[in-house]
Amino acid sequence: MYHPGVDWLNYHHLLYFWTVAREGSVTAAARTLNLSQPALSTQIRALEESLGERLFEKAGRGLRLTGAGQVAFRYADEIFTLGREFRQALKGRPTGRALRLVVGVSDVLPKLMVQRLLRPALRLGEPLHLTCREGTLPLLLEALQAHEVDIVLSDVPCTPVTGPRAFNHLLGECGVELFGSPDLVARHPGPFPEALNGAPFLLPSEGHALRRGLDTWFERRGLHPVISGEFDDSALLMTFGEEGLGFLAAHAAISGEVARAHGLVGLGPMDGLKGRIYAVSAERRLVHPAVLAVLEAAKAEIFL
Repeated sequence: MYHPGVDWLNYHHLLYFWTVAREGSVTAAARTLNLSQPALSTQIRALEESLGERLFEKAGRGLRLTGAGQVAFRYADEIFTLGREFRQALKGRPTGRALRLVVGVSDVLPKLMVQRLLRPALRLGEPLHLTCREGTLPLLLEALQAHEVDIVLSDVPCTPVTGPRAFNHLLGECGVELFGSPDLVARHPGPFPEALNGAPFLLPSEGHALRRGLDTWFERRGLHPVISGEFDDSALLMTFGEEGLGFLAAHAAISGEVARAHGLVGLGPMDGLKGRIYAVSAERRLVHPAVLAVLEAAKAEIFL
């Protein structure tokens, strides 16, 4: 029954839009749907008017999706995929559908930390299709708002300065430890941290949360490191660290993994320095079972 005042989505119009987007043109879609081109164009315009958004724009002799059209296509694709699976389920056929989780990963996060954080999602007991997208936080937050990712992992919370409105969920915080290759450590004997004055360091690029903390730590202890390299990407920083080109800092929660994976020696904790990890979502309330597993395990197993 129709209820006045409630916005209804015309799924026939959505199907026509989805087909045009998949086929790449009104002509090809009209053939697939066995409709005339004018009738199909009218239905697409009706959908655009009901949504209040342009879904297509001219691109040479063809069409391309607008930003709103890209969002609409992703939702339409999911809707019609679910529709097919619904019919199969009613007929008693297995759908074979895996739970999907798309995670945006800030490129400054240690890859070992990301792996450990996401590991519980793979232990849910049901098939999971995990996709990780790495990039800068502003780009990942845009993808979050466009519903291209389910969650963003970051070392800093989202603020009005860093991007669109989102909700921060603190996974936990831990200390920071200093590491170096065995040869590098041997070349700088003495008490920690005084023996590191003038030693080479590999640091995150300026502007990163850990870099700000490290700069403050050096200043408070009167240390003057020689900066051998600055990196946006944590994996590249670790690779240079393996070669003994400088000391580096890493989260204490993964100190064992860092030492084993990269052949590094731990020198000790950097007192007063903390690292934090956040999960950023587009909605206040988290309902995705894989995301909930990540949050629960982070607090119970990683950040104790």
